[in-house]
Amino acid sequence: MQVTSTPKLSLDAHPGARPIRHVVVLGANGTMGFGSAALFTTAVEKVTFLARTTEKAEGGLAAAIRMVRSGTVATKAECGSYDDDFEKVVGDADLIFEAVTEKLDLKHQFFERIDACRKPDSIVATVTSGLSIDALAAPRSESFRKHFMGLHFFNPPNVIVGTELIASKDTDPELASFVESYCENFLGRVMIRTADTPGFAGNRVGFKVLNECCQLAEEHGPLLVDEVVGPYTGRALPPLRTVDLVGWDIHRAIVDNIHANAPDEAHDTLKLPAYMTELMEKGTLGNKSGKGFFMKDGKRRLALDPKSGSYTPIDEIARPELGFIERITRLQRVGLYDDAMQVFLAAEGDAATIAKKVIAGYIAYAFHRVGEVTETITGIDLIMGFGFNWAPPSVLVDTFGGDATVKLIEGADLSVPQQLTAALDAAKGEPLFDRQRTDIGRFWVAA
Repeated sequence: MQVTSTPKLSLDAHPGARPIRHVVVLGANGTMGFGSAALFTTAVEKVTFLARTTEKAEGGLAAAIRMVRSGTVATKAECGSYDDDFEKVVGDADLIFEAVTEKLDLKHQFFERIDACRKPDSIVATVTSGLSIDALAAPRSESFRKHFMGLHFFNPPNVIVGTELIASKDTDPELASFVESYCENFLGRVMIRTADTPGFAGNRVGFKVLNECCQLAEEHGPLLVDEVVGPYTGRALPPLRTVDLVGWDIHRAIVDNIHANAPDEAHDTLKLPAYMTELMEKGTLGNKSGKGFFMKDGKRRLALDPKSGSYTPIDEIARPELGFIERITRLQRVGLYDDAMQVFLAAEGDAATIAKKVIAGYIAYAFHRVGEVTETITGIDLIMGFGFNWAPPSVLVDTFGGDATVKLIEGADLSVPQQLTAALDAAKGEPLFDRQRTDIGRFWVAA
Protein backbone atom coordinates (compact mmCIF):
# COMPACT_ATOMS: atom_id res chain seq x y z
CA MET A 1 0.00 0.00 0.00
CA GLN A 2 2.66 2.45 -1.04
CA VAL A 3 1.80 6.11 -1.39
CA THR A 4 4.18 6.77 -4.24
CA SER A 5 6.11 4.75 -6.80
CA THR A 6 9.23 5.41 -8.83
CA PRO A 7 8.33 6.68 -12.33
CA LYS A 8 9.20 4.32 -15.16
CA LEU A 9 10.79 5.57 -18.33
CA SER A 10 8.10 4.12 -20.53
CA LEU A 11 4.78 2.32 -20.51
CA ASP A 12 4.91 1.72 -24.25
CA ALA A 13 4.63 -2.06 -23.87
CA HIS A 14 1.52 -1.78 -21.71
CA PRO A 15 -1.69 -2.97 -23.40
CA GLY A 16 -3.72 0.05 -24.44
CA ALA A 17 -0.66 2.33 -24.30
CA ARG A 18 -0.51 5.54 -26.30
CA PRO A 19 1.57 8.71 -25.92
CA ILE A 20 0.19 11.45 -23.66
CA ARG A 21 1.95 14.66 -24.60
CA HIS A 22 -0.88 17.21 -24.67
CA VAL A 23 -3.61 17.46 -22.04
CA VAL A 24 -6.59 19.84 -22.31
CA VAL A 25 -8.42 20.73 -19.10
CA LEU A 26 -11.98 22.03 -19.41
CA GLY A 27 -13.12 24.16 -16.49
CA ALA A 28 -9.54 25.16 -15.75
CA ASN A 29 -10.63 28.24 -13.80
CA GLY A 30 -12.23 26.10 -11.07
CA THR A 31 -10.33 24.74 -8.09
CA MET A 32 -10.36 21.15 -9.29
CA GLY A 33 -9.65 22.23 -12.86
CA PHE A 34 -6.55 24.31 -12.22
CA GLY A 35 -5.33 21.91 -9.54
CA SER A 36 -5.54 18.98 -11.95
CA ALA A 37 -3.94 21.02 -14.74
CA ALA A 38 -1.03 21.85 -12.45
CA LEU A 39 -0.62 18.14 -11.72
CA PHE A 40 -0.55 17.24 -15.41
CA THR A 41 2.23 19.76 -16.06
CA THR A 42 4.52 17.54 -13.99
CA ALA A 43 4.20 14.74 -16.55
CA VAL A 44 3.41 16.06 -20.05
CA GLU A 45 4.84 18.47 -22.58
CA LYS A 46 1.82 20.78 -22.84
CA VAL A 47 -1.32 21.50 -20.83
CA THR A 48 -4.05 23.77 -22.19
CA PHE A 49 -6.16 25.61 -19.62
CA LEU A 50 -9.62 26.14 -21.18
CA ALA A 51 -12.43 28.19 -19.66
CA ARG A 52 -15.37 30.32 -20.76
CA THR A 53 -12.97 33.16 -21.51
CA THR A 54 -9.21 33.32 -21.95
CA GLU A 55 -9.07 35.72 -19.01
CA LYS A 56 -10.72 33.12 -16.77
CA ALA A 57 -8.29 30.47 -18.01
CA GLU A 58 -5.39 32.80 -17.25
CA GLY A 59 -6.82 33.26 -13.79
CA GLY A 60 -6.81 29.49 -13.41
CA LEU A 61 -3.18 29.34 -14.49
CA ALA A 62 -2.24 32.02 -11.96
CA ALA A 63 -4.08 30.09 -9.25
CA ALA A 64 -2.29 26.87 -10.26
CA ILE A 65 1.07 28.61 -9.93
CA ARG A 66 0.11 29.85 -6.47
CA MET A 67 -1.16 26.40 -5.48
CA VAL A 68 2.11 24.64 -6.26
CA ARG A 69 4.22 27.71 -5.41
CA SER A 70 6.19 27.40 -8.62
CA GLY A 71 6.28 29.33 -11.86
CA THR A 72 7.45 26.24 -13.74
CA VAL A 73 3.79 25.37 -14.35
CA ALA A 74 3.61 28.26 -16.80
CA THR A 75 6.42 26.84 -18.95
CA LYS A 76 4.18 23.99 -20.04
CA ALA A 77 0.84 25.80 -20.03
CA GLU A 78 -1.25 27.72 -22.52
CA CYS A 79 -4.67 29.33 -22.07
CA GLY A 80 -7.73 29.60 -24.26
CA SER A 81 -11.52 29.95 -24.39
CA TYR A 82 -14.34 27.62 -25.38
CA ASP A 83 -15.50 29.93 -28.19
CA ASP A 84 -12.13 30.60 -29.80
CA ASP A 85 -9.96 27.57 -29.14
CA PHE A 86 -12.07 24.51 -28.29
CA GLU A 87 -12.06 22.56 -31.56
CA LYS A 88 -8.40 23.26 -32.31
CA VAL A 89 -6.91 22.25 -28.96
CA VAL A 90 -9.32 19.38 -28.26
CA GLY A 91 -8.60 18.02 -31.72
CA ASP A 92 -4.89 17.97 -30.90
CA ALA A 93 -5.15 16.59 -27.36
CA ASP A 94 -4.11 13.13 -26.25
CA LEU A 95 -6.16 13.47 -23.06
CA ILE A 96 -9.21 15.69 -22.56
CA PHE A 97 -9.90 16.18 -18.85
CA GLU A 98 -13.36 17.58 -18.04
CA ALA A 99 -13.72 19.51 -14.79
CA VAL A 100 -16.78 21.72 -15.41
CA THR A 101 -19.64 22.27 -12.97
CA GLU A 102 -21.21 19.08 -11.59
CA LYS A 103 -24.36 19.18 -13.74
CA LEU A 104 -25.29 16.28 -15.99
CA ASP A 105 -26.82 18.41 -18.75
CA LEU A 106 -23.82 20.75 -18.86
CA LYS A 107 -21.37 17.89 -19.07
CA HIS A 108 -23.40 16.34 -21.90
CA GLN A 109 -23.08 19.59 -23.85
CA PHE A 110 -19.30 19.53 -23.53
CA PHE A 111 -19.03 15.85 -24.38
CA GLU A 112 -21.06 16.40 -27.53
CA ARG A 113 -18.55 19.05 -28.65
CA ILE A 114 -15.62 16.84 -27.71
CA ASP A 115 -17.07 13.88 -29.61
CA ALA A 116 -17.30 15.97 -32.77
CA CYS A 117 -13.64 17.03 -32.86
CA ARG A 118 -11.47 14.67 -30.79
CA LYS A 119 -8.83 12.39 -32.29
CA PRO A 120 -10.08 8.79 -32.58
CA ASP A 121 -7.59 7.52 -30.00
CA SER A 122 -7.71 10.41 -27.52
CA ILE A 123 -8.69 9.66 -23.93
CA VAL A 124 -11.63 11.54 -22.38
CA ALA A 125 -11.82 11.64 -18.58
CA THR A 126 -14.27 13.28 -16.21
CA VAL A 127 -13.43 14.30 -12.67
CA THR A 128 -17.07 13.98 -11.56
CA SER A 129 -17.39 13.22 -7.87
CA GLY A 130 -20.32 10.86 -8.25
CA LEU A 131 -22.39 11.18 -11.43
CA SER A 132 -22.90 7.95 -13.36
CA ILE A 133 -20.10 7.33 -15.86
CA ASP A 134 -22.44 5.19 -17.97
CA ALA A 135 -25.05 7.96 -18.04
CA LEU A 136 -22.46 10.56 -19.01
CA ALA A 137 -21.18 8.43 -21.89
CA ALA A 138 -24.49 6.99 -23.11
CA PRO A 139 -25.36 9.51 -25.87
CA ARG A 140 -21.90 9.51 -27.38
CA SER A 141 -20.25 7.64 -30.25
CA GLU A 142 -18.82 4.16 -29.86
CA SER A 143 -15.27 5.54 -30.07
CA PHE A 144 -15.97 8.14 -27.37
CA ARG A 145 -17.50 5.54 -25.02
CA LYS A 146 -14.56 3.19 -25.54
CA HIS A 147 -12.09 5.92 -24.56
CA PHE A 148 -14.11 7.46 -21.72
CA MET A 149 -13.73 6.96 -17.97
CA GLY A 150 -13.99 8.70 -14.61
CA LEU A 151 -10.75 9.93 -13.06
CA HIS A 152 -11.74 11.33 -9.69
CA PHE A 153 -8.98 13.38 -8.07
CA PHE A 154 -9.45 14.81 -4.59
CA ASN A 155 -8.72 18.44 -3.72
CA PRO A 156 -6.02 19.66 -3.79
CA PRO A 157 -4.70 17.04 -6.23
CA ASN A 158 -1.09 18.19 -5.87
CA VAL A 159 -1.29 17.16 -2.20
CA ILE A 160 -3.92 14.41 -1.96
CA VAL A 161 -2.79 11.40 -3.95
CA GLY A 162 -5.82 9.11 -3.65
CA THR A 163 -7.57 8.82 -7.04
CA GLU A 164 -10.57 6.78 -8.16
CA LEU A 165 -10.72 5.30 -11.65
CA ILE A 166 -14.23 4.41 -12.80
CA ALA A 167 -14.69 2.59 -16.09
CA SER A 168 -18.02 2.58 -17.89
CA LYS A 169 -19.52 -0.60 -19.27
CA ASP A 170 -18.04 0.37 -22.66
CA THR A 171 -14.58 1.55 -21.60
CA ASP A 172 -11.76 -0.40 -23.23
CA PRO A 173 -10.38 -2.51 -20.33
CA GLU A 174 -6.81 -2.31 -21.64
CA LEU A 175 -7.04 1.47 -21.90
CA ALA A 176 -8.37 1.74 -18.33
CA SER A 177 -5.48 -0.44 -17.15
CA PHE A 178 -2.99 1.77 -19.01
CA VAL A 179 -4.43 4.98 -17.53
CA GLU A 180 -4.26 3.42 -14.07
CA SER A 181 -0.58 2.55 -14.53
CA TYR A 182 0.16 5.94 -16.10
CA CYS A 183 -1.35 7.78 -13.13
CA GLU A 184 0.57 5.64 -10.67
CA ASN A 185 3.90 5.95 -12.45
CA PHE A 186 3.88 9.50 -13.79
CA LEU A 187 1.44 11.39 -11.55
CA GLY A 188 2.30 9.70 -8.25
CA ARG A 189 -1.28 8.59 -7.62
CA VAL A 190 -2.62 5.89 -5.32
CA MET A 191 -5.18 4.39 -7.69
CA ILE A 192 -8.43 2.75 -6.62
CA ARG A 193 -10.78 1.01 -9.06
CA THR A 194 -14.40 1.58 -8.14
CA ALA A 195 -17.76 0.54 -9.52
CA ASP A 196 -19.98 3.06 -11.29
CA THR A 197 -22.22 3.62 -8.27
CA PRO A 198 -23.41 6.93 -6.74
CA GLY A 199 -20.51 8.66 -4.98
CA PHE A 200 -18.19 5.83 -6.05
CA ALA A 201 -16.23 4.62 -2.98
CA GLY A 202 -14.71 7.62 -1.20
CA ASN A 203 -17.66 9.99 -1.28
CA ARG A 204 -20.14 7.18 -0.68
CA VAL A 205 -18.47 6.27 2.61
CA GLY A 206 -17.02 9.65 3.57
CA PHE A 207 -20.10 11.79 3.06
CA LYS A 208 -22.25 9.31 4.93
CA VAL A 209 -20.12 10.13 7.99
CA LEU A 210 -20.05 13.86 7.25
CA ASN A 211 -23.81 14.07 6.81
CA GLU A 212 -24.46 12.05 9.96
CA CYS A 213 -22.39 14.64 11.82
CA CYS A 214 -24.45 17.41 10.19
CA GLN A 215 -27.57 15.71 11.56
CA LEU A 216 -26.05 15.32 15.03
CA ALA A 217 -25.09 19.01 15.06
CA GLU A 218 -28.75 20.01 15.17
CA GLU A 219 -29.16 18.41 18.60
CA HIS A 220 -25.67 18.63 20.08
CA GLY A 221 -24.19 21.70 18.36
CA PRO A 222 -21.34 21.71 15.84
CA LEU A 223 -18.62 22.47 18.39
CA LEU A 224 -19.28 19.34 20.45
CA VAL A 225 -19.71 17.14 17.37
CA ASP A 226 -16.39 18.30 15.91
CA GLU A 227 -14.65 17.62 19.22
CA VAL A 228 -16.03 14.12 19.78
CA VAL A 229 -15.53 13.07 16.13
CA GLY A 230 -12.28 14.99 15.85
CA PRO A 231 -8.71 14.19 14.77
CA TYR A 232 -8.19 11.64 17.57
CA THR A 233 -10.65 9.37 15.72
CA GLY A 234 -8.27 9.35 12.75
CA ARG A 235 -8.98 12.29 10.47
CA ALA A 236 -6.96 15.28 9.33
CA LEU A 237 -9.83 17.73 9.94
CA PRO A 238 -12.98 17.51 12.08
CA PRO A 239 -16.12 16.62 10.10
CA LEU A 240 -18.07 19.87 10.20
CA ARG A 241 -15.02 21.97 9.47
CA THR A 242 -14.56 19.63 6.50
CA VAL A 243 -18.10 20.38 5.29
CA ASP A 244 -17.40 24.11 5.62
CA LEU A 245 -14.22 23.67 3.60
CA VAL A 246 -15.89 21.58 0.88
CA GLY A 247 -18.87 23.94 0.71
CA TRP A 248 -22.42 23.26 1.82
CA ASP A 249 -23.66 23.33 -1.76
CA ILE A 250 -21.15 20.69 -2.84
CA HIS A 251 -22.01 18.61 0.21
CA ARG A 252 -25.70 18.82 -0.68
CA ALA A 253 -25.09 17.78 -4.30
CA ILE A 254 -23.15 14.71 -3.22
CA VAL A 255 -25.47 13.47 -0.47
CA ASP A 256 -28.62 14.24 -2.49
CA ASN A 257 -27.25 12.10 -5.33
CA ILE A 258 -26.42 9.20 -3.02
CA HIS A 259 -29.67 9.47 -1.05
CA ALA A 260 -31.76 9.49 -4.22
CA ASN A 261 -29.94 6.73 -6.08
CA ALA A 262 -28.42 4.36 -3.54
CA PRO A 263 -30.93 3.19 -0.93
CA ASP A 264 -29.10 1.07 1.63
CA GLU A 265 -29.10 0.15 5.32
CA ALA A 266 -27.94 3.66 6.33
CA HIS A 267 -30.24 5.59 3.98
CA ASP A 268 -31.55 7.95 6.65
CA THR A 269 -28.08 9.20 7.55
CA LEU A 270 -27.67 10.50 3.97
CA LYS A 271 -30.70 12.78 4.07
CA LEU A 272 -29.60 16.42 4.20
CA PRO A 273 -30.88 18.13 7.38
CA ALA A 274 -33.68 20.62 6.72
CA TYR A 275 -31.88 23.38 8.63
CA MET A 276 -29.02 23.27 6.13
CA THR A 277 -31.42 23.73 3.21
CA GLU A 278 -33.03 26.72 4.96
CA LEU A 279 -29.70 28.34 5.79
CA MET A 280 -28.33 27.78 2.27
CA GLU A 281 -31.30 29.71 0.90
CA LYS A 282 -30.08 32.62 3.06
CA GLY A 283 -26.52 32.37 1.72
CA THR A 284 -24.81 30.05 4.19
CA LEU A 285 -22.35 27.99 2.13
CA GLY A 286 -19.40 27.38 4.44
CA ASN A 287 -15.99 28.99 4.04
CA LYS A 288 -16.78 30.36 0.58
CA SER A 289 -19.55 32.55 2.05
CA GLY A 290 -17.70 33.38 5.26
CA LYS A 291 -20.11 31.43 7.44
CA GLY A 292 -21.08 27.81 7.87
CA PHE A 293 -20.95 25.69 10.99
CA PHE A 294 -18.26 28.11 12.08
CA MET A 295 -17.34 31.68 11.27
CA LYS A 296 -14.95 34.36 12.48
CA ASP A 297 -15.73 37.76 13.93
CA GLY A 298 -12.38 39.47 14.01
CA LYS A 299 -10.17 37.13 16.00
CA ARG A 300 -13.09 35.37 17.68
CA ARG A 301 -14.32 32.03 16.37
CA LEU A 302 -18.07 31.47 16.53
CA ALA A 303 -20.20 28.34 16.19
CA LEU A 304 -23.62 28.00 14.60
CA ASP A 305 -26.78 27.20 16.53
CA PRO A 306 -28.58 25.16 13.83
CA LYS A 307 -31.97 25.65 15.49
CA SER A 308 -31.88 29.45 15.50
CA GLY A 309 -29.35 30.18 12.77
CA SER A 310 -27.43 32.46 15.16
CA TYR A 311 -23.75 32.27 16.11
CA THR A 312 -22.15 32.15 19.55
CA PRO A 313 -18.47 32.64 20.46
CA ILE A 314 -17.07 29.19 21.12
CA ASP A 315 -15.54 30.25 24.44
CA GLU A 316 -19.08 30.96 25.68
CA ILE A 317 -20.47 27.52 24.79
CA ALA A 318 -20.78 25.04 27.67
CA ARG A 319 -19.88 21.46 26.92
CA PRO A 320 -19.22 18.31 28.94
CA GLU A 321 -15.92 17.07 30.35
CA LEU A 322 -13.96 15.39 27.53
CA GLY A 323 -10.91 14.16 29.37
CA PHE A 324 -10.96 10.83 27.54
CA ILE A 325 -10.05 12.66 24.32
CA GLU A 326 -7.00 14.22 25.94
CA ARG A 327 -5.88 10.81 27.26
CA ILE A 328 -6.30 9.21 23.83
CA THR A 329 -4.43 12.02 22.11
CA ARG A 330 -1.46 11.76 24.50
CA LEU A 331 -1.11 8.06 23.69
CA GLN A 332 -1.39 8.67 19.95
CA ARG A 333 1.34 11.30 20.06
CA VAL A 334 3.83 8.70 21.30
CA GLY A 335 2.69 6.06 18.81
CA LEU A 336 0.59 3.91 21.18
CA TYR A 337 -2.35 3.69 18.80
CA ASP A 338 -3.74 0.37 20.04
CA ASP A 339 -3.61 1.57 23.65
CA ALA A 340 -5.24 4.85 22.67
CA MET A 341 -8.20 3.17 21.04
CA GLN A 342 -8.69 0.88 24.01
CA VAL A 343 -9.20 4.05 26.05
CA PHE A 344 -11.76 5.09 23.43
CA LEU A 345 -13.63 1.79 23.78
CA ALA A 346 -13.67 2.13 27.57
CA ALA A 347 -14.82 5.78 27.59
CA GLU A 348 -18.22 6.47 29.14
CA GLY A 349 -20.75 9.25 28.96
CA ASP A 350 -22.96 10.84 26.31
CA ALA A 351 -20.09 12.37 24.34
CA ALA A 352 -18.26 9.05 24.07
CA THR A 353 -21.51 7.37 23.01
CA ILE A 354 -21.89 9.84 20.13
CA ALA A 355 -18.33 9.20 18.98
CA LYS A 356 -18.67 5.43 19.21
CA LYS A 357 -21.88 5.44 17.19
CA VAL A 358 -20.31 7.49 14.38
CA ILE A 359 -17.12 5.41 14.25
CA ALA A 360 -19.03 2.14 14.44
CA GLY A 361 -21.21 3.40 11.59
CA TYR A 362 -18.16 4.31 9.54
CA ILE A 363 -16.63 0.85 9.89
CA ALA A 364 -19.88 -1.01 9.32
CA TYR A 365 -20.92 1.10 6.33
CA ALA A 366 -17.52 0.69 4.68
CA PHE A 367 -17.50 -3.09 5.03
CA HIS A 368 -21.12 -3.32 3.85
CA ARG A 369 -20.01 -1.61 0.61
CA VAL A 370 -17.45 -4.32 -0.22
CA GLY A 371 -18.62 -6.08 -3.36
CA GLU A 372 -20.77 -3.07 -4.28
CA VAL A 373 -18.36 -0.16 -4.71
CA THR A 374 -15.02 -2.01 -4.64
CA GLU A 375 -14.09 -5.67 -4.94
CA THR A 376 -12.35 -5.78 -1.55
CA ILE A 377 -12.01 -3.60 1.54
CA THR A 378 -8.52 -2.62 0.35
CA GLY A 379 -9.97 -0.20 -2.20
CA ILE A 380 -12.09 1.52 0.42
CA ASP A 381 -9.17 1.56 2.86
CA LEU A 382 -6.93 3.24 0.30
CA ILE A 383 -9.36 5.94 -0.79
CA MET A 384 -10.30 6.80 2.79
CA GLY A 385 -6.65 6.86 3.82
CA PHE A 386 -5.17 8.66 0.81
CA GLY A 387 -8.21 10.52 -0.54
CA PHE A 388 -9.94 11.70 2.65
CA ASN A 389 -6.89 11.48 4.94
CA TRP A 390 -8.96 9.44 7.39
CA ALA A 391 -7.85 6.31 9.23
CA PRO A 392 -9.00 3.48 6.93
CA PRO A 393 -11.73 1.21 8.32
CA SER A 394 -9.32 -1.74 8.52
CA VAL A 395 -6.83 0.34 10.54
CA LEU A 396 -9.54 1.05 13.09
CA VAL A 397 -10.49 -2.63 13.23
CA ASP A 398 -6.84 -3.52 13.82
CA THR A 399 -6.39 -0.96 16.60
CA PHE A 400 -9.68 -1.90 18.31
CA GLY A 401 -9.30 -5.64 17.78
CA GLY A 402 -11.72 -7.77 15.78
CA ASP A 403 -13.96 -8.92 18.65
CA ALA A 404 -14.07 -5.41 20.13
CA THR A 405 -15.04 -3.98 16.74
CA VAL A 406 -17.95 -6.39 16.46
CA LYS A 407 -19.10 -5.42 19.96
CA LEU A 408 -18.75 -1.72 19.08
CA ILE A 409 -20.98 -2.15 16.03
CA GLU A 410 -23.53 -4.22 17.95
CA GLY A 411 -23.48 -1.65 20.77
CA ALA A 412 -24.45 1.03 18.25
CA ASP A 413 -27.49 -1.08 17.21
CA LEU A 414 -26.02 -1.64 13.75
CA SER A 415 -25.78 -4.85 11.77
CA VAL A 416 -22.35 -6.47 11.69
CA PRO A 417 -21.31 -6.82 8.02
CA GLN A 418 -20.73 -10.35 6.83
CA GLN A 419 -17.82 -8.89 4.86
CA LEU A 420 -16.17 -7.89 8.15
CA THR A 421 -16.59 -11.25 9.85
CA ALA A 422 -15.31 -13.00 6.71
CA ALA A 423 -12.26 -10.72 6.59
CA LEU A 424 -11.50 -11.39 10.26
CA ASP A 425 -11.84 -15.14 9.76
CA ALA A 426 -9.54 -15.05 6.73
CA ALA A 427 -6.94 -12.91 8.54
CA LYS A 428 -6.56 -15.53 11.31
CA GLY A 429 -5.45 -12.93 13.83
CA GLU A 430 -3.18 -11.01 11.46
CA PRO A 431 -3.85 -7.29 10.74
CA LEU A 432 -6.40 -6.48 8.06
CA PHE A 433 -4.31 -3.49 6.96
CA ASP A 434 -0.75 -3.95 5.67
CA ARG A 435 1.23 -2.06 8.31
CA GLN A 436 4.59 -3.09 6.89
CA ARG A 437 4.30 -0.73 3.94
CA THR A 438 2.35 2.16 5.45
CA ASP A 439 2.98 3.82 8.79
CA ILE A 440 -0.49 4.04 10.33
CA GLY A 441 0.72 6.97 12.42
CA ARG A 442 0.12 9.19 9.39
CA PHE A 443 -3.61 8.94 10.07
CA TRP A 444 -3.32 10.49 13.53
CA VAL A 445 -0.84 13.29 12.86
CA ALA A 446 -3.51 15.92 13.48
CA ALA A 447 -4.44 14.56 16.91
